[in-house]
Amino acid sequence: MCAEMLASDVLIDSEANKRSLSPNPVISVVASVYNFEQGIRELYVSLVDVMQQKGQDFEIIFIDDGSVDNTYHKLLEIERSDSRVKIIKMRAIFGEAAALDAGLHHANGETIIFVSGRVRVEISGLLNLLKALEQGHDMVIGWRHPRADSLLNQIVSKSFNWITRKFSGSTLHDMNSSVLVAKREVLENVPIYGALNHFLPVMAVRQGYKITEIKIRQLKGDFRQSRYFQEYVQRLLDILSVIFLTKYSKKPIHFLGFVGTLFTLVGLGLNVYLLFYRILEMGPIGGRPLLLLGALLLVVGVQMISIGLIGEMIIFTHAREIKEYNIEKIVD
Repeated sequence: MCAEMLASDVLIDSEANKRSLSPNPVISVVASVYNFEQGIRELYVSLVDVMQQKGQDFEIIFIDDGSVDNTYHKLLEIERSDSRVKIIKMRAIFGEAAALDAGLHHANGETIIFVSGRVRVEISGLLNLLKALEQGHDMVIGWRHPRADSLLNQIVSKSFNWITRKFSGSTLHDMNSSVLVAKREVLENVPIYGALNHFLPVMAVRQGYKITEIKIRQLKGDFRQSRYFQEYVQRLLDILSVIFLTKYSKKPIHFLGFVGTLFTLVGLGLNVYLLFYRILEMGPIGGRPLLLLGALLLVVGVQMISIGLIGEMIIFTHAREIKEYNIEKIVD
């Protein structure tokens, strides 16, 4: 009953705001939802309440990521009553990276808030993230604490973050929380595709931006379980992709050449050993697995070096189109 009254009050306020809506909102909230008809109005009411507390002009962009329930129709009801609301309906499920990218392209604010209905956090906690952004940071990640989802999800998430911290040097505890506040320029300068939305902090740090995290309470609810082996493999491959993109995107020979040279030297060493083994008539080598291993390492090593050199040629050809730096300001 209280929720309905609150929703009614917000909708009445929305009608008043329709007449005085600023064409240039300061804050754009991008909310990704999927099959969220039961919680969509509560999420809307919470977002409006928080933004009104902030006291700045805002807009809310809902991304319906291919929902098959009544989510879209619920969003239409909200949009008709509040001109600050936009709806982007995806034709299929494209994921949160696509939702964030689509929302960014249709947002007008210089401050972007991204939340996902998947993680169900206490929306009032966004005020703390906004405060941290105003204190000089370029991106603030929501650290879900305490967690309210299943133990399996927590183990998978913590393992993912631990591995990423070890390889990237990041100190964040929950970079895949799907809750963040960032300056618009950060998201425009960091590539968002595939599943790289989980690695936005790592990519942003590489561009020289200041990143921090603030705890935000997670609410209880029904959460999707990470049960399939394929998901774990994809996460590991994503981590490898980010390591390569952040460290070797413009010098692939440094990675492929190093590994290829290592394989080549080991293979060459094994083959030289077997050569002298045969010359000194210490025994036959034709059927020895060591011979096959040495030959395999030689072939793989040469191939990796070759691929690295081809990558260098491609980078050289398109070097003018690749921007690896980010200028904060120019003083004349």
